[in-house]
Amino acid sequence: MDTSSTATATTIAAGYAFDGPALELGSVVHGGSPHPEAQVRLPLSMATRHGLIAGATGTGKTKTLQLLTEQLSAAGVPVVVADVKGDLAGLAQAGPPGDRVTRRAADTGDDWTPTGFPVEFLALGGLGSGVPVRASVTSFGPLLLSKVLQLNATQESSLGLVFHHADRAGLPLLDLEDLRAVISWLVSAEGKGDLEGLGGLSKATAGVILRNLIALEDLGGDVFFGEPEWETADLMRVAPDGRGVVSCVELVAVQDRPALFSTFLMWLLAELFEELPEVGEVEKPKLVFFFDEAHLLFAGASKGFLESVTQTVRLIRSKGVGIFFVTQNPTDVPTPVLGQLGNRVQHALRAFTPDDADALKKTVKTYPTSTDYDIAETLTSLGTGEAVVTVLSERGAPTPVAWTMLRPPRSTMGPLDPAVLQQAVAASPLQARYGVAVDRDSAHERIAARMAPPAPPPTPAPPRTPAPRAEAPEPRPRPAPRSRPEPADDGVLGDVLQSSAFKAFARSAASALGRELTRGLFGTRRRR
Repeated sequence: MDTSSTATATTIAAGYAFDGPALELGSVVHGGSPHPEAQVRLPLSMATRHGLIAGATGTGKTKTLQLLTEQLSAAGVPVVVADVKGDLAGLAQAGPPGDRVTRRAADTGDDWTPTGFPVEFLALGGLGSGVPVRASVTSFGPLLLSKVLQLNATQESSLGLVFHHADRAGLPLLDLEDLRAVISWLVSAEGKGDLEGLGGLSKATAGVILRNLIALEDLGGDVFFGEPEWETADLMRVAPDGRGVVSCVELVAVQDRPALFSTFLMWLLAELFEELPEVGEVEKPKLVFFFDEAHLLFAGASKGFLESVTQTVRLIRSKGVGIFFVTQNPTDVPTPVLGQLGNRVQHALRAFTPDDADALKKTVKTYPTSTDYDIAETLTSLGTGEAVVTVLSERGAPTPVAWTMLRPPRSTMGPLDPAVLQQAVAASPLQARYGVAVDRDSAHERIAARMAPPAPPPTPAPPRTPAPRAEAPEPRPRPAPRSRPEPADDGVLGDVLQSSAFKAFARSAASALGRELTRGLFGTRRRR
Protein backbone atom coordinates (compact mmCIF):
# COMPACT_ATOMS: atom_id res chain seq x y z
CA MET A 1 0.00 0.00 0.00
CA ASP A 2 1.27 3.48 -0.88
CA THR A 3 2.79 5.03 2.26
CA SER A 4 1.87 8.55 1.14
CA SER A 5 -1.80 7.51 0.80
CA THR A 6 -1.64 5.93 4.25
CA ALA A 7 -0.22 9.15 5.69
CA THR A 8 -2.91 11.23 3.98
CA ALA A 9 -5.67 8.91 5.22
CA THR A 10 -4.28 9.15 8.75
CA THR A 11 -4.24 12.94 8.55
CA ILE A 12 -7.85 13.03 7.35
CA ALA A 13 -8.94 10.60 10.10
CA ALA A 14 -7.34 12.87 12.72
CA GLY A 15 -10.15 15.32 11.98
CA TYR A 16 -12.64 12.62 13.05
CA ALA A 17 -10.93 11.66 16.34
CA PHE A 18 -13.53 12.83 18.87
CA ASP A 19 -13.46 12.50 22.65
CA GLY A 20 -17.15 11.72 23.17
CA PRO A 21 -19.32 8.90 21.82
CA ALA A 22 -19.65 8.83 18.04
CA LEU A 23 -21.35 6.94 15.22
CA GLU A 24 -18.85 4.86 13.24
CA LEU A 25 -19.34 5.50 9.53
CA GLY A 26 -16.42 3.66 7.93
CA SER A 27 -12.82 4.03 6.77
CA VAL A 28 -10.99 6.64 4.69
CA VAL A 29 -10.37 5.78 1.04
CA HIS A 30 -7.32 7.34 -0.57
CA GLY A 31 -5.16 6.27 -3.46
CA GLY A 32 -7.88 3.89 -4.60
CA SER A 33 -7.80 1.76 -1.42
CA PRO A 34 -9.58 1.79 1.96
CA HIS A 35 -7.49 2.33 5.10
CA PRO A 36 -9.19 0.41 7.97
CA GLU A 37 -7.07 2.14 10.60
CA ALA A 38 -8.31 5.59 9.48
CA GLN A 39 -11.87 5.87 10.79
CA VAL A 40 -14.58 8.36 9.81
CA ARG A 41 -17.06 9.13 12.60
CA LEU A 42 -19.94 11.43 13.50
CA PRO A 43 -20.15 12.82 17.07
CA LEU A 44 -23.36 11.64 18.72
CA SER A 45 -23.96 15.10 20.18
CA MET A 46 -23.82 16.63 16.68
CA ALA A 47 -26.65 14.48 15.31
CA THR A 48 -29.03 17.28 16.36
CA ARG A 49 -27.32 19.57 13.82
CA HIS A 50 -29.22 17.62 11.17
CA GLY A 51 -27.88 15.98 8.06
CA LEU A 52 -28.23 15.04 4.42
CA ILE A 53 -27.85 11.62 2.82
CA ALA A 54 -27.88 12.02 -0.95
CA GLY A 55 -26.93 10.10 -4.08
CA ALA A 56 -28.21 8.57 -7.27
CA THR A 57 -30.47 5.51 -7.24
CA GLY A 58 -28.62 2.33 -6.27
CA THR A 59 -25.61 4.02 -4.66
CA GLY A 60 -26.38 2.90 -1.09
CA LYS A 61 -28.40 5.68 0.55
CA THR A 62 -30.81 3.29 2.26
CA LYS A 63 -27.96 1.19 3.67
CA THR A 64 -26.37 4.35 5.09
CA LEU A 65 -29.68 5.26 6.70
CA GLN A 66 -29.85 1.72 8.12
CA LEU A 67 -26.27 1.92 9.45
CA LEU A 68 -26.92 5.20 11.26
CA THR A 69 -30.27 3.98 12.61
CA GLU A 70 -28.67 0.87 14.10
CA GLN A 71 -25.97 2.80 15.91
CA LEU A 72 -28.38 5.45 17.20
CA SER A 73 -30.61 2.71 18.59
CA ALA A 74 -27.62 0.99 20.20
CA ALA A 75 -26.74 4.33 21.85
CA GLY A 76 -30.23 4.53 23.39
CA VAL A 77 -31.63 7.08 20.92
CA PRO A 78 -35.17 6.50 19.55
CA VAL A 79 -35.37 6.76 15.76
CA VAL A 80 -38.15 7.36 13.22
CA VAL A 81 -37.60 6.02 9.70
CA ALA A 82 -39.88 6.34 6.68
CA ASP A 83 -39.93 2.99 4.89
CA VAL A 84 -41.00 3.96 1.38
CA LYS A 85 -39.86 0.80 -0.40
CA GLY A 86 -40.42 -1.73 2.38
CA ASP A 87 -36.76 -2.65 2.80
CA LEU A 88 -36.18 -1.14 6.25
CA ALA A 89 -38.34 -3.65 8.10
CA GLY A 90 -35.27 -5.92 8.19
CA LEU A 91 -33.87 -3.73 10.98
CA ALA A 92 -35.70 -6.05 13.38
CA GLN A 93 -33.80 -9.13 12.24
CA ALA A 94 -30.10 -10.00 12.48
CA GLY A 95 -28.34 -9.89 9.14
CA PRO A 96 -26.94 -13.08 7.59
CA PRO A 97 -23.16 -13.38 7.29
CA GLY A 98 -21.57 -13.69 3.86
CA ASP A 99 -18.40 -13.12 1.90
CA ARG A 100 -19.36 -9.58 0.85
CA VAL A 101 -20.18 -8.57 4.41
CA THR A 102 -16.97 -10.13 5.73
CA ARG A 103 -14.87 -8.35 3.11
CA ARG A 104 -16.57 -4.99 3.71
CA ALA A 105 -16.17 -5.36 7.49
CA ALA A 106 -12.46 -6.02 7.07
CA ASP A 107 -12.01 -3.00 4.77
CA THR A 108 -13.76 -0.72 7.25
CA GLY A 109 -12.22 -2.03 10.47
CA ASP A 110 -15.57 -3.26 11.76
CA ASP A 111 -15.96 -6.18 14.19
CA TRP A 112 -19.24 -7.03 12.49
CA THR A 113 -21.78 -9.07 14.47
CA PRO A 114 -25.27 -9.93 13.17
CA THR A 115 -27.77 -7.96 15.27
CA GLY A 116 -31.49 -7.22 15.24
CA PHE A 117 -32.93 -4.08 16.78
CA PRO A 118 -36.17 -3.15 18.61
CA VAL A 119 -38.59 -1.99 15.91
CA GLU A 120 -42.17 -0.72 16.16
CA PHE A 121 -43.98 -1.09 12.85
CA LEU A 122 -46.41 1.71 12.01
CA ALA A 123 -48.67 2.39 9.02
CA LEU A 124 -50.40 5.62 8.07
CA GLY A 125 -54.08 5.15 8.77
CA GLY A 126 -53.60 1.41 9.01
CA LEU A 127 -52.94 1.08 5.26
CA GLY A 128 -50.27 -1.55 5.63
CA SER A 129 -49.10 -4.04 8.20
CA GLY A 130 -48.30 -1.70 11.07
CA VAL A 131 -50.09 -0.06 14.00
CA PRO A 132 -52.35 2.69 12.56
CA VAL A 133 -51.10 6.28 12.80
CA ARG A 134 -53.91 8.85 12.57
CA ALA A 135 -54.31 12.58 13.01
CA SER A 136 -57.41 14.68 13.53
CA VAL A 137 -58.08 17.26 10.83
CA THR A 138 -57.85 20.02 13.44
CA SER A 139 -54.44 18.82 14.59
CA PHE A 140 -53.21 18.54 11.00
CA GLY A 141 -54.04 22.18 10.39
CA PRO A 142 -54.91 24.18 7.27
CA LEU A 143 -51.36 24.71 5.96
CA LEU A 144 -50.42 21.04 5.84
CA LEU A 145 -53.83 20.03 4.53
CA SER A 146 -53.56 22.63 1.77
CA LYS A 147 -50.30 20.98 0.71
CA VAL A 148 -52.04 17.60 0.52
CA LEU A 149 -55.01 19.05 -1.40
CA GLN A 150 -52.69 21.05 -3.69
CA LEU A 151 -54.57 24.31 -3.08
CA ASN A 152 -53.42 27.69 -4.31
CA ALA A 153 -52.77 30.65 -2.00
CA THR A 154 -56.37 31.95 -2.15
CA GLN A 155 -57.86 28.53 -1.47
CA GLU A 156 -55.36 27.95 1.34
CA SER A 157 -56.43 31.22 2.96
CA SER A 158 -60.08 30.24 2.70
CA LEU A 159 -59.39 26.86 4.26
CA GLY A 160 -57.69 28.66 7.15
CA LEU A 161 -60.88 30.68 7.61
CA VAL A 162 -62.89 27.45 7.81
CA PHE A 163 -60.59 26.15 10.55
CA HIS A 164 -60.88 29.48 12.38
CA HIS A 165 -64.67 29.30 12.34
CA ALA A 166 -64.68 25.68 13.51
CA ASP A 167 -62.48 26.66 16.48
CA ARG A 168 -64.74 29.54 17.48
CA ALA A 169 -67.97 27.63 16.97
CA GLY A 170 -66.93 24.57 18.96
CA LEU A 171 -67.08 22.24 15.95
CA PRO A 172 -64.39 19.56 16.34
CA LEU A 173 -62.82 18.63 13.00
CA LEU A 174 -61.83 15.02 13.53
CA ASP A 175 -62.15 13.52 10.05
CA LEU A 176 -62.77 14.66 6.48
CA GLU A 177 -66.52 14.19 6.91
CA ASP A 178 -66.44 16.89 9.60
CA LEU A 179 -64.53 19.28 7.34
CA ARG A 180 -66.97 18.71 4.47
CA ALA A 181 -69.90 19.37 6.79
CA VAL A 182 -68.47 22.69 8.02
CA ILE A 183 -67.64 23.90 4.50
CA SER A 184 -71.11 22.95 3.24
CA TRP A 185 -72.70 24.72 6.20
CA LEU A 186 -70.74 27.95 5.62
CA VAL A 187 -71.98 28.26 2.02
CA SER A 188 -75.57 27.27 2.83
CA ALA A 189 -78.40 29.77 3.28
CA GLU A 190 -78.50 28.99 7.01
CA GLY A 191 -74.76 29.23 7.69
CA LYS A 192 -73.29 31.82 5.33
CA GLY A 193 -73.95 34.58 7.85
CA ASP A 194 -71.52 32.94 10.30
CA LEU A 195 -68.57 34.41 8.38
CA GLU A 196 -70.08 37.86 7.99
CA GLY A 197 -67.37 40.40 8.67
CA LEU A 198 -64.56 37.87 8.10
CA GLY A 199 -64.53 37.92 4.31
CA GLY A 200 -66.85 34.99 3.75
CA LEU A 201 -66.30 31.81 1.77
CA SER A 202 -67.17 31.83 -1.92
CA LYS A 203 -69.06 28.91 -3.36
CA ALA A 204 -66.44 28.55 -6.11
CA THR A 205 -63.59 28.17 -3.61
CA ALA A 206 -65.67 25.86 -1.43
CA GLY A 207 -66.42 23.76 -4.50
CA VAL A 208 -62.72 23.37 -5.31
CA ILE A 209 -61.88 22.32 -1.76
CA LEU A 210 -64.79 19.88 -1.60
CA ARG A 211 -63.85 18.31 -4.94
CA ASN A 212 -60.26 17.89 -3.81
CA LEU A 213 -61.45 16.33 -0.57
CA ILE A 214 -63.50 13.82 -2.56
CA ALA A 215 -60.46 13.03 -4.69
CA LEU A 216 -58.39 12.52 -1.55
CA GLU A 217 -61.00 10.13 -0.16
CA ASP A 218 -61.14 8.21 -3.43
CA LEU A 219 -57.39 7.61 -3.06
CA GLY A 220 -57.94 6.25 0.45
CA GLY A 221 -56.67 9.37 2.20
CA ASP A 222 -59.68 9.57 4.50
CA VAL A 223 -58.33 6.72 6.66
CA PHE A 224 -55.44 8.92 7.85
CA PHE A 225 -57.75 11.38 9.57
CA GLY A 226 -59.61 10.50 12.72
CA GLU A 227 -59.09 9.17 16.20
CA PRO A 228 -57.45 7.88 18.31
CA GLU A 229 -54.82 10.42 17.37
CA TRP A 230 -51.16 9.48 17.55
CA GLU A 231 -49.26 10.60 20.64
CA THR A 232 -45.72 11.75 19.88
CA ALA A 233 -44.49 10.30 23.18
CA ASP A 234 -44.90 6.87 21.58
CA LEU A 235 -42.13 7.77 19.13
CA MET A 236 -39.65 8.32 21.95
CA ARG A 237 -39.58 4.99 23.71
CA VAL A 238 -36.59 3.00 24.89
CA ALA A 239 -36.56 -0.81 25.00
CA PRO A 240 -36.02 -2.62 28.33
CA ASP A 241 -32.40 -3.30 27.35
CA GLY A 242 -31.74 0.45 26.96
CA ARG A 243 -31.71 0.58 23.18
CA GLY A 244 -33.81 3.18 21.39
CA VAL A 245 -36.98 1.89 19.72
CA VAL A 246 -37.00 2.34 15.94
CA SER A 247 -40.43 3.50 14.71
CA CYS A 248 -40.61 2.20 11.15
CA VAL A 249 -43.42 3.98 9.28
CA GLU A 250 -44.45 1.71 6.40
CA LEU A 251 -45.31 3.72 3.29
CA VAL A 252 -45.40 1.01 0.62
CA ALA A 253 -49.19 1.10 0.39
CA VAL A 254 -49.19 4.89 -0.16
CA GLN A 255 -46.01 5.41 -2.18
CA ASP A 256 -48.16 6.50 -5.14
CA ARG A 257 -49.48 9.39 -2.99
CA PRO A 258 -46.25 11.28 -2.25
CA ALA A 259 -47.88 14.59 -1.31
CA LEU A 260 -49.94 12.80 1.32
CA PHE A 261 -47.31 10.69 3.05
CA SER A 262 -44.53 13.32 2.90
CA THR A 263 -46.84 15.93 4.43
CA PHE A 264 -48.02 13.45 7.05
CA LEU A 265 -44.40 12.89 8.09
CA MET A 266 -43.99 16.65 8.35
CA TRP A 267 -47.02 16.68 10.66
CA LEU A 268 -45.22 14.26 12.97
CA LEU A 269 -42.25 16.64 13.06
CA ALA A 270 -44.53 19.62 13.71
CA GLU A 271 -46.17 17.75 16.60
CA LEU A 272 -42.76 16.96 18.06
CA PHE A 273 -41.81 20.61 17.79
CA GLU A 274 -44.99 21.74 19.56
CA GLU A 275 -44.89 19.23 22.40
CA LEU A 276 -41.24 18.74 23.33
CA PRO A 277 -39.60 21.07 25.86
CA GLU A 278 -36.50 23.14 25.16
CA VAL A 279 -33.34 21.27 26.19
CA GLY A 280 -30.56 23.20 24.44
CA GLU A 281 -27.31 21.35 23.79
CA VAL A 282 -27.47 17.64 24.64
CA GLU A 283 -24.92 14.84 24.88
CA LYS A 284 -27.10 12.70 22.67
CA PRO A 285 -30.34 13.36 20.76
CA LYS A 286 -33.75 12.76 22.26
CA LEU A 287 -34.88 11.51 18.85
CA VAL A 288 -33.55 11.33 15.29
CA PHE A 289 -35.94 11.52 12.34
CA PHE A 290 -34.94 10.20 8.89
CA PHE A 291 -36.99 11.81 6.13
CA ASP A 292 -36.65 9.53 3.09
CA GLU A 293 -37.61 10.69 -0.42
CA ALA A 294 -37.35 14.24 0.90
CA HIS A 295 -37.77 15.80 -2.54
CA LEU A 296 -41.43 14.78 -2.44
CA LEU A 297 -41.99 17.08 0.55
CA PHE A 298 -40.82 20.17 -1.30
CA ALA A 299 -42.31 19.52 -4.76
CA GLY A 300 -45.03 22.08 -5.47
CA ALA A 301 -44.87 23.49 -1.94
CA SER A 302 -46.18 27.00 -1.27
CA LYS A 303 -43.97 29.78 0.03
CA GLY A 304 -45.66 29.61 3.43
CA PHE A 305 -45.15 25.87 3.63
CA LEU A 306 -41.43 26.13 2.79
CA GLU A 307 -40.98 28.89 5.36
CA SER A 308 -42.61 26.70 8.00
CA VAL A 309 -40.41 23.71 7.15
CA THR A 310 -37.30 25.90 7.34
CA GLN A 311 -38.38 27.33 10.69
CA THR A 312 -39.11 23.87 12.09
CA VAL A 313 -35.72 22.51 11.00
CA ARG A 314 -33.96 25.54 12.44
CA LEU A 315 -35.66 25.48 15.83
CA ILE A 316 -36.29 21.80 16.56
CA ARG A 317 -32.59 21.26 17.28
CA SER A 318 -33.08 23.01 20.62
CA LYS A 319 -35.68 20.33 21.46
CA GLY A 320 -33.01 17.63 21.10
CA VAL A 321 -34.32 16.31 17.76
CA GLY A 322 -32.11 15.62 14.75
CA ILE A 323 -33.43 15.42 11.18
CA PHE A 324 -31.70 13.70 8.27
CA PHE A 325 -33.12 14.30 4.80
CA VAL A 326 -32.57 11.46 2.33
CA THR A 327 -32.85 12.28 -1.35
CA GLN A 328 -31.15 11.81 -4.70
CA ASN A 329 -29.63 15.25 -5.15
CA PRO A 330 -28.79 18.04 -2.70
CA THR A 331 -30.53 20.49 -5.02
CA ASP A 332 -33.81 18.68 -4.21
CA VAL A 333 -33.70 20.45 -0.84
CA PRO A 334 -34.41 24.22 -0.78
CA THR A 335 -31.34 26.34 0.00
CA PRO A 336 -32.66 27.70 3.35
CA VAL A 337 -33.20 24.11 4.56
CA LEU A 338 -29.95 22.82 3.06
CA GLY A 339 -28.08 25.51 4.99
CA GLN A 340 -29.29 23.94 8.25
CA LEU A 341 -27.82 20.49 7.50
CA GLY A 342 -24.39 20.28 9.09
CA ASN A 343 -23.64 16.60 8.39
CA ARG A 344 -23.28 15.40 4.78
CA VAL A 345 -23.02 11.87 3.42
CA GLN A 346 -22.94 12.24 -0.35
CA HIS A 347 -23.06 9.07 -2.42
CA ALA A 348 -22.26 9.00 -6.13
CA LEU A 349 -23.82 11.53 -8.47
CA ARG A 350 -24.33 11.04 -12.18
CA ALA A 351 -23.68 13.73 -14.80
CA PHE A 352 -25.53 12.36 -17.81
CA THR A 353 -27.38 15.60 -18.68
CA PRO A 354 -26.64 19.33 -18.53
CA ASP A 355 -28.95 19.58 -15.51
CA ASP A 356 -26.99 16.80 -13.82
CA ALA A 357 -23.72 18.62 -14.52
CA ASP A 358 -25.13 21.84 -13.09
CA ALA A 359 -26.32 20.00 -9.95
CA LEU A 360 -22.85 18.47 -9.56
CA LYS A 361 -21.20 21.89 -9.64
CA LYS A 362 -23.62 23.21 -7.03
CA THR A 363 -22.99 20.18 -4.80
CA VAL A 364 -19.22 20.63 -4.93
CA LYS A 365 -19.61 24.23 -3.75
CA THR A 366 -21.34 23.06 -0.57
CA TYR A 367 -18.24 21.13 0.61
CA PRO A 368 -15.17 22.53 2.38
CA THR A 369 -12.15 23.03 0.15
CA SER A 370 -10.03 19.88 -0.09
CA THR A 371 -6.40 19.44 -1.19
CA ASP A 372 -6.71 15.66 -0.90
CA TYR A 373 -9.49 15.06 -3.44
CA ASP A 374 -10.90 16.51 -6.61
CA ILE A 375 -14.44 16.50 -5.20
CA ALA A 376 -16.21 16.75 -8.57
CA GLU A 377 -14.26 13.81 -9.96
CA THR A 378 -14.65 11.82 -6.76
CA LEU A 379 -18.43 12.26 -6.65
CA THR A 380 -18.81 10.71 -10.10
CA SER A 381 -16.47 7.79 -9.42
CA LEU A 382 -17.69 6.57 -6.03
CA GLY A 383 -18.60 2.89 -5.78
CA THR A 384 -21.75 1.50 -4.19
CA GLY A 385 -21.58 1.94 -0.43
CA GLU A 386 -19.01 4.73 -0.68
CA ALA A 387 -19.59 8.42 -0.01
CA VAL A 388 -17.93 11.80 0.35
CA VAL A 389 -18.38 12.76 3.99
CA THR A 390 -18.02 15.88 6.07
CA VAL A 391 -19.64 16.34 9.49
CA LEU A 392 -19.52 18.82 12.34
CA SER A 393 -16.88 18.20 14.97
CA GLU A 394 -17.60 18.45 18.68
CA ARG A 395 -16.58 22.12 18.39
CA GLY A 396 -19.14 22.65 15.62
CA ALA A 397 -16.51 23.07 12.87
CA PRO A 398 -16.66 21.11 9.58
CA THR A 399 -14.37 18.10 9.41
CA PRO A 400 -12.04 17.47 6.43
CA VAL A 401 -13.66 15.97 3.36
CA ALA A 402 -13.28 12.18 3.48
CA TRP A 403 -13.88 9.67 0.72
CA THR A 404 -15.42 6.99 2.93
CA MET A 405 -16.12 3.29 2.53
CA LEU A 406 -19.16 2.77 4.72
CA ARG A 407 -19.60 -0.09 7.16
CA PRO A 408 -22.17 -2.82 6.42
CA PRO A 409 -25.41 -2.77 8.46
CA ARG A 410 -25.70 -5.53 11.09
CA SER A 411 -29.39 -6.19 10.51
CA THR A 412 -31.08 -7.69 7.47
CA MET A 413 -30.74 -5.50 4.40
CA GLY A 414 -34.23 -6.09 2.97
CA PRO A 415 -37.88 -6.70 3.85
CA LEU A 416 -39.06 -8.86 6.72
CA ASP A 417 -41.00 -12.09 6.22
CA PRO A 418 -44.72 -11.09 6.21
CA ALA A 419 -45.62 -13.69 8.85
CA VAL A 420 -42.88 -12.41 11.18
CA LEU A 421 -44.01 -8.83 10.55
CA GLN A 422 -47.64 -9.61 11.33
CA GLN A 423 -46.64 -11.37 14.52
CA ALA A 424 -44.59 -8.36 15.64
CA VAL A 425 -47.46 -5.97 14.96
CA ALA A 426 -49.97 -8.16 16.80
CA ALA A 427 -47.68 -8.28 19.84
CA SER A 428 -47.19 -4.50 19.92
CA PRO A 429 -48.37 -2.81 23.13
CA LEU A 430 -49.63 0.08 20.96
CA GLN A 431 -52.13 -2.08 19.10
CA ALA A 432 -54.68 -1.94 21.92
CA ARG A 433 -54.53 1.87 21.98
CA TYR A 434 -54.54 2.66 18.26
CA GLY A 435 -55.79 -0.47 16.54
CA VAL A 436 -59.50 0.41 16.39
CA ALA A 437 -60.77 3.73 15.00
CA VAL A 438 -63.11 5.81 17.19
CA ASP A 439 -65.91 8.03 15.84
CA ARG A 440 -67.11 10.37 18.55
CA ASP A 441 -69.42 13.39 18.51
CA SER A 442 -67.93 16.06 16.24
CA ALA A 443 -68.73 18.76 13.67
CA HIS A 444 -70.69 16.50 11.32
CA GLU A 445 -73.11 15.35 14.03
CA ARG A 446 -73.51 18.83 15.51
CA ILE A 447 -74.28 20.49 12.18
CA ALA A 448 -76.69 17.68 11.31
CA ALA A 449 -78.51 18.38 14.58
CA ARG A 450 -78.76 22.08 13.68
CA MET A 451 -80.28 21.33 10.30
CA ALA A 452 -82.73 18.68 11.51
CA PRO A 453 -86.42 19.77 11.23
CA PRO A 454 -88.00 20.77 14.54
CA ALA A 455 -90.06 18.14 16.29
CA PRO A 456 -93.87 18.57 15.84
CA PRO A 457 -95.71 20.04 18.85
CA PRO A 458 -97.41 17.49 21.10
CA THR A 459 -101.08 16.68 20.31
CA PRO A 460 -103.34 18.37 22.93
CA ALA A 461 -105.36 16.03 25.14
CA PRO A 462 -109.15 15.97 24.53
CA PRO A 463 -111.21 18.06 27.01
CA ARG A 464 -112.44 16.18 30.04
CA THR A 465 -116.18 15.89 30.68
CA PRO A 466 -116.97 17.10 34.21
CA ALA A 467 -118.49 14.46 36.46
CA PRO A 468 -122.00 15.09 37.90
CA ARG A 469 -121.92 16.94 41.18
CA ALA A 470 -122.72 14.89 44.23
CA GLU A 471 -124.14 16.18 47.44
CA ALA A 472 -121.54 17.49 49.81
CA PRO A 473 -120.66 14.99 52.54
CA GLU A 474 -120.51 15.85 56.16
CA PRO A 475 -117.30 17.79 56.95
CA ARG A 476 -114.47 15.72 58.38
CA PRO A 477 -111.51 16.77 60.43
CA ARG A 478 -108.63 17.66 57.97
CA PRO A 479 -105.53 15.53 58.55
CA ALA A 480 -102.26 17.21 59.40
CA PRO A 481 -100.34 18.23 56.26
CA ARG A 482 -97.56 15.85 55.25
CA SER A 483 -94.16 17.10 54.11
CA ARG A 484 -93.59 16.69 50.34
CA PRO A 485 -90.71 14.38 49.44
CA GLU A 486 -87.67 15.87 47.63
CA PRO A 487 -87.47 15.09 43.89
CA ALA A 488 -85.66 11.83 43.26
CA ASP A 489 -82.19 11.99 41.69
CA ASP A 490 -83.35 9.89 38.75
CA GLY A 491 -86.16 12.28 37.76
CA VAL A 492 -86.31 14.37 34.61
CA LEU A 493 -83.46 16.64 35.70
CA GLY A 494 -81.31 13.61 36.47
CA ASP A 495 -82.03 12.20 33.04
CA VAL A 496 -80.88 15.44 31.43
CA LEU A 497 -77.72 15.64 33.51
CA GLN A 498 -76.82 12.04 32.66
CA SER A 499 -77.55 12.34 28.95
CA SER A 500 -74.65 11.97 26.48
CA ALA A 501 -75.71 15.20 24.74
CA PHE A 502 -75.40 17.22 27.96
CA LYS A 503 -72.07 15.63 28.79
CA ALA A 504 -70.73 16.41 25.32
CA PHE A 505 -71.92 20.02 25.69
CA ALA A 506 -70.28 20.31 29.12
CA ARG A 507 -66.99 18.93 27.84
CA SER A 508 -67.05 21.33 24.90
CA ALA A 509 -67.85 24.32 27.10
CA ALA A 510 -65.15 23.43 29.63
CA SER A 511 -62.62 22.98 26.84
CA ALA A 512 -63.51 26.31 25.26
CA LEU A 513 -63.42 28.21 28.56
CA GLY A 514 -60.56 26.42 30.25
CA ARG A 515 -57.91 26.15 27.51
CA GLU A 516 -56.50 28.63 25.03
CA LEU A 517 -56.32 27.48 21.40
CA THR A 518 -52.70 27.57 20.28
CA ARG A 519 -51.34 26.97 16.83
CA GLY A 520 -47.78 26.20 15.84
CA LEU A 521 -45.65 26.91 12.83
CA PHE A 522 -47.91 24.92 10.51
CA GLY A 523 -51.19 26.05 12.04
CA THR A 524 -51.40 22.75 13.90
CA ARG A 525 -53.14 22.85 17.25
CA ARG A 526 -51.59 21.53 20.40
CA ARG A 527 -53.40 18.63 21.98
CA ARG A 528 -56.04 19.38 24.52
